[in-house]
This record gives sequence, C-alpha cells and structure tokens, in this order.
Amino acid sequence: MIEIIPAILPKNYEDMKNKIALVRGIVPIVQIDLCDGEFIDNMTWPFSTGGVEDYNFIKIMNEEEGMPFWEDLDFELDLMVMDAIDNFDIYTKLSPKRIVFHLESVGEIEELRNFIEGMDVYIRDAIQIGVAVNTTTKVELVFPLINYVDFVQCMGIENVGFQGQDFDERVLEQIKTLKKEFPDLIISVDGGVNFETAPKLVEAGATRLVAGSIILKAEDIRETIFELENLN
Repeated sequence: MIEIIPAILPKNYEDMKNKIALVRGIVPIVQIDLCDGEFIDNMTWPFSTGGVEDYNFIKIMNEEEGMPFWEDLDFELDLMVMDAIDNFDIYTKLSPKRIVFHLESVGEIEELRNFIEGMDVYIRDAIQIGVAVNTTTKVELVFPLINYVDFVQCMGIENVGFQGQDFDERVLEQIKTLKKEFPDLIISVDGGVNFETAPKLVEAGATRLVAGSIILKAEDIRETIFELENLN
C-alpha cells in the first residue's frame, strides 16, 4: 500500500487547523509546508503572520499549546526555508515526526551531512530526516546523503511551494535513478500528484505520495485517499 500524505500550505494558524481537521481520523500524518518567502516566493504560517511574533507560534514555543490535533496525528515539516539548519532547534519544538530539508536551500551538501551526523541522539531517534531535491537539480547530488537520511523527497513540480502546479515529467527519471542505485530507499514525491500521475510515480518506484489539491478539494476525502493508497 502506498503511503498518502496530505500537504498543507497554511495561510495562518486557523487555516492550518481547518485543513488538518479535514483529514483528522483518516491519515496518521500530514505534511506542513513552511515557506519563508526567501527560499521560494510563497510565504506560509508562521512567516506570513509575524514569524516568531505570531501568537500561536509563541504559545507552541513556550509549550503552552501544541500543533492542531497533535493528539490525533503526526506532522512532517517540509522546510522550504533558508534557515533550516540554523533554526533547526526551533522547528523541532513543533514536535514533528519527520523533517524535510531542501537540498537547494542548505548550501554545501557536506554541511548538511555533517549537521545530520552530529545531531543529538535523542533528536535523531525521535525524528525521521529527509532531503528534498528539485526537478531542476541533478538527483545524483543527494547520493552522498543517502546513508544519513531516512528518505528522499523528489519534487514533482518545478515551481515548488505552490499547489495546483503542472506535473514535471523529469521527476520520473529521478525516481528511477534513485530506485536503481538504492533499491531499499524510501522515495517520496511532493507536488503534481493526481490520479493521472500517481500510477506513473508508483511504477517508477515512489513509495510515498504527498498531495495537496487533489485531497483537500475532493468531495470525498476519505475515498480519494483510499483510491490513491491502493494504486497498483
């Protein structure tokens, strides 16, 4: 069965809460896209509502409240930000089960590798680490990181950080290359996932599909997720 992860681009805290509520009780994990407006043009919560000054963000940092419905599901944080390494400790306070670094935002690959390798053992045991790669980036660049991460996230669109974008066929070759070199690697695809593209992604070797529009805009969210999970 393919793992389906709903993707949420939160405009603000209430928007995030409302969208998580749509899939609450249906999936065990959701992806929250954190966009700082620097790495990509889009900006999401908490950056869109004051960053470290956002009221709800402050309460979470002070452990006065948690992420919406944290008792019912886990969170995968997709860090489309320029400060992923520098402010990693802040992001961990959002209590994620998984964190995704974007290769193009972290600078030198060796820096990211050394950072992951040097993580506190408790943090590393508690949080799965992934690295994302754009369709415009040579997927071979992630090879030196494979032994240090839990999964690779291939972006299925060129214009990352926005939902409803056109599918980029180049991701299929990236997946095939990764699958050939690392047969046991968990490969996630984020962006451009729909009923037309999903079978191609699964056939190429993807094991996780991160989807936004097709799920959140569906008339029957539960059935949509079920159909995606059971693609052959």
